[in-house]
This record gives sequence, C-alpha cells and structure tokens, in this order.
Amino acid sequence: MRARTFWLVAAGVLLLARVSSSGVGAQSPAPALTGEVSAPDGGAMEGVLVSAQPSGSPVTVTVVSDQNGRFAFPPGKLGGGRYALRVRATGFELDGPRAVDIADGKPARVALKLRKTADLAAQLTNTEWFMSFPGTAEQKRALIECMSCHTLERIARSKYDADAFMPVLKRMTGYANNTIQARPQKRPAEVDFPEDRARKVAEYLATINLSKSEPGSDKAWSYALQTLPRPTGAATRMVVTEYDLPRQTIAPHDVRTDANGFVWYSNFVENELGRLDPRTGAHKEFAYPVLKPGFPTGSLALEPDPDGNLWLAMMFQAGLAKFDVKSETFQLFPVQKELNSDTTQESLLTPSHWHVDGKVWTNDVRKQAVLRLDVASGKYEFINPFALTPKGRQHSPYGMVSDAANNLYFMDFGDENIGRIDAKTGAPTIYPTPTPRSRPRRTMMDARGRVWFAEFAADKVGMFDPAQEKFTEWDVPTPHTYPYDVFLDRTGQLWSGSMSSDRILRLDPRSGKSVEYLLPRPTNIRRIFIDDSTNPVTFWAGNNHGAEIIKLEPLD
Repeated sequence: MRARTFWLVAAGVLLLARVSSSGVGAQSPAPALTGEVSAPDGGAMEGVLVSAQPSGSPVTVTVVSDQNGRFAFPPGKLGGGRYALRVRATGFELDGPRAVDIADGKPARVALKLRKTADLAAQLTNTEWFMSFPGTAEQKRALIECMSCHTLERIARSKYDADAFMPVLKRMTGYANNTIQARPQKRPAEVDFPEDRARKVAEYLATINLSKSEPGSDKAWSYALQTLPRPTGAATRMVVTEYDLPRQTIAPHDVRTDANGFVWYSNFVENELGRLDPRTGAHKEFAYPVLKPGFPTGSLALEPDPDGNLWLAMMFQAGLAKFDVKSETFQLFPVQKELNSDTTQESLLTPSHWHVDGKVWTNDVRKQAVLRLDVASGKYEFINPFALTPKGRQHSPYGMVSDAANNLYFMDFGDENIGRIDAKTGAPTIYPTPTPRSRPRRTMMDARGRVWFAEFAADKVGMFDPAQEKFTEWDVPTPHTYPYDVFLDRTGQLWSGSMSSDRILRLDPRSGKSVEYLLPRPTNIRRIFIDDSTNPVTFWAGNNHGAEIIKLEPLD
C-alpha cells in the first residue's frame, strides 16, 4: 500500500478551519463579501447562486441571493485575497464583474449584473432534459441508466439516426458500471445485447436529438426546452463548499465523515481510498492492490465497522477490502476461485454487525445473488434470495443494511423488492414495494430498526418497518429526480440526492413538506451522508463525474 498526500493550501483555504460547526462562524464581525444580483432589466433576482473561489485554490464557497437579490457570505467563510466569481441562474450568465478583491478584515461589496444566455441547452440538468423530451414515460425510462456515465445533453446534441445509434448502444453495453468520461473501463466479458429492445431505444433517441434539424435553423430541437424555477424562500438559506480533488479521474462515489472530522470517500474508477481534511484542505490517498489485472478497477460501497475501520466493495476486482484506520493498512478478502468468474462484481456490503457472527454481507450483481464473507476463513457463502420467486424477472441485490442480530436487509435494484435474509438460517423473505418496478437502490436503518430507501425508478423515497411489515412512500417534489440514496437525520428530516437534478432534497416525512437546494455545478450524486454532530446538520456527498467533494450547510 502507498499513501499520497496533497496539501491544498491557497488564499482563504486555511480560514475554513476557523468556521464553527454551525457553518456561520464568528471570527469576523461582518460578512467578508456582500452584494446584490440584478437582471438585464435591472430588477433584483432571487435564487441566484453566487460562488467565490480564491485564486489558485481548489475550494469554492457558494451562497444564494434572497428575494431582494442580496447575498452575503457568512463571517469566516472567506479570507483576504482575489476571488473569481461565477453564478448559476438558468437562462442567464454573468455579465460582470468576474472577480473581486477582499482585504483582510475589510468587508467588500459587489454588484453582479446578469445577461440572458445564448445557449440555454448548455445549462439544463438531466431532469430538465427529461422534462423537455417528448415521448412516453416508458420511452424515457430507458434513458435513466445513461446518466450513470454522462449527461443527457450529450444525447440531445448528437446527430445520429436510429441506424447510427445501434453500434453506439452496443458499445455502451460493453463499458463497466464504474466508467466515467475521464476514465472509460470495458467489461471483462460480453453482455447480452437485445437487438429488438435496442432498436426501439435507438428510434426514440433519433426523435429527441439533432438528427432531423435543418442546417441554419433558428430552432435546433423540435421541442421547447423546459426549465425548473430558481430557488426561493428556504431553498436560498444555505452555504455550499466545494473541494476540488487533484485529478479528474477521481470519482468519489460513497462519502462519509468520521469522529475525527475527516471526510473519506471510495473512488469508483481507481483502487484508491481517499481522505480529505476540510479544516486544512489536506488530501490523502491510500492505494490497495489489484486482485484481477486487466479487469476494471475502483470500488463502490464504503462502510464502517464497529471498530471504526472502513470496508470497500471492490466491484470487478471481486473482493472486499478492510482498511485499518489506525495502522493505515489494508486487508483484502478475494472471492474464492469456485465463485470467481469474469462477471463477478461486488458493489455493496455491510460490515456494521460482523462482530455478532463473524460475517460480512455483500453481493454478486451478475449472479443476482447475495454473498456472505466469513472473516476468519476468508471464504464466501453463496445465497440465492430469489430461488422461490417467479421466474423471468430481473433482480439485483443492491443497497444493504443489517440489524443488531446481523440479519440482512437489501434493496432489489433490478425489480421492486426489499429483501431480508435471516443470519442464522439463511432463509430469505421478499417484500414487494407498493409501487411496481420501483427499483429501490440505497438504504439505511434508523435507531428504531426502520429501513429507509430510495425508489430510483419510481421518483419516490420510502420506509419499511420490519416490525409491522409495512411500507410508507413519499413522492419527491420534482418529477424525473430519480433519487439515488436517502439519509434520515437526528431531527427526523429525510435527505436525498440524485444523478439527475443537481438538487438536494430535504423532506419532512411527518408533514410531507420539502425543500430542494440547488447545487452550484452539474453534479452526479451517489451515496450521501449527514453529519448529525453539527447544528444544523451538515450534508456531504461526492460529485462522481466532477472530481469534487460537496458540503452543504443549511442555515436553518
């Protein structure tokens, strides 16, 4: 194992260490930077994200303008120096100024003017593309996997007809799940390519791109581009801090904090475990060995065990990795030969209660199976949880969580089920979600033993109470959000993120009321984490396609 450290020291970065846990800070008597945002007609603009980045620094801080168009960076968030400025306001772009100088201890003020954008399509989120595309819900459903590797804008700007799309679709099926544009990775074995279904997708794609646009036409697409409104009210009450990572090939998938204030993340495309110290900007990577040379690298799930050590699911490398945080060393658990094939893929795991019986739960995606590692022997047990379910349906054991007895609860991402496997007998029980074809994805268990989960294809978040064997579901407020993960914080608020909307959902399950916080950049979110030790709580996630760690601090 090798470790590499990067010190992200630049103007204003070290000042972040002085911010209080509330995110508001009190080291400066007044905000270091304030101002107002005005529209081309001079009117005040609410809901404009204003970002400031110190020259040469990888850290960017963002606030949002209020109903009067005013914004203020909380005290302690910005130090002295020159800051590049940018905005996010769909339909508009920054006309000026683009930089501001802040003197230590002397607050600065800036008036930002916006102009209408000449390229609205470049600002659309995946959710807004889904809103804009004509077609049925079933036709659009086929596109939700595309977001795993790239944006829908890439499809919309293409000029392929249906015939030209067919080899493109075939090539796409050959890429591994853990592929990003900065690092494509091919699958080690061919997968089925259903020509008839692919043809239907290809024909639909050719109706939403530029294949039929006329040269020189004023209207590039045959349909109107639709956008979501800018944030208002409570959605403007937040601060976002972005930490750029040192390489574009870093794909932070799962992100979580520890008791010492460090932020850890799994790298989806490289055999590296990453650690960020948000107080100083120090970034360190811990490399672990390749088990299967020539196969895709990188890990998906990152979960702690009761000792505070971190476990990684190594995807196509076919094994689990345990990282001892104190000694900074890895112990690897490769899948034994008789279960290890070219398609073996371990994406999820849960070591939360392995001390109970010495077992860690994981999965094998291609075999639609659950594996259970015996830590002492290093051997895996194969369990088919769908042996007694109707044949002909696609399954995928995915998000995993265990209870105090190390019984497993998992999400069936390929279909519509919550599964339970008894730790003592290995007997599975399958509970279908109320919404068909919901594709539940990631999950967590609260202190009462309730299982919270995201219903990716149903645009819902849900809760399963094992004691009552009862489901509750909530619709997300914005269609085509496709939530990836959920987290219930200490106040009973439910948080979620997605690969689609560039928005963070905060939902009160008791009242059904919600807030959606818009992020400063296009953001592909996977696993989310809430730090309950701060007041208010702090949201953390990785931008899987943007090589950055995101911290969102609500101000109320």
